[in-house]
Amino acid sequence: ADPTTESWYPQTAERLTNMDRAAEQLFQNGRPQEAAAIVTSGQSLQTRLLAAPHPTLAAMEAIADLDRIYGRMLISNGYFGEARLLFQKNVTRWKTWKPPTPDTERRLKDANSAIAECDRHMGG
Repeated sequence: ADPTTESWYPQTAERLTNMDRAAEQLFQNGRPQEAAAIVTSGQSLQTRLLAAPHPTLAAMEAIADLDRIYGRMLISNGYFGEARLLFQKNVTRWKTWKPPTPDTERRLKDANSAIAECDRHMGG
């Protein structure tokens, strides 16, 4: 059975999207501990969504956004190598997404830019 056709799947993607937004807002407002708690709790939803053989675009966006936010948090704490790994996941996600859309192309460009930022900090 394809989990993306079950009712819980889009609900979980939407829940993760909402968590991503909340974490992003908290992080931007200088509340990194609260943002980190949301990111940590979102990781189980991320894993559940990724268990589908072919995640939906909405799920993949929520999954990628959680990694992007976490990566930005890691950069702010000087963990450039760990952040780079998260951004590399997003590069792979968006490079292989079919069919590409203007949004997935933008997300790929953003992930590559984030990797370049990590490389600059690591002297690469």
